[in-house]
Amino acid sequence: MKVNEMNRKFVISSNLQSVGYENNVLEIEFKQGGIYRYYNVPEIVYKNLISAPSLGRFFHMNIKFSYPYCKVA
Repeated sequence: MKVNEMNRKFVISSNLQSVGYENNVLEIEFKQGGIYRYYNVPEIVYKNLISAPSLGRFFHMNIKFSYPYCKVA
């Protein structure tokens, strides 16, 4: 079963490759491989992520352990 792809934008980060957001779902592609979806993420969290000085640090401190997720690729 193929999962619908979300539009992601490439980001400047040593850890994250691209980030997408749609309907409270945050999708992150990591440079080391893997695409994950994080659910019930408020839009403000997405906006704060993409404007953070360090996307990887913001992700680890505010998203990784705060929202349910699954690996989609």
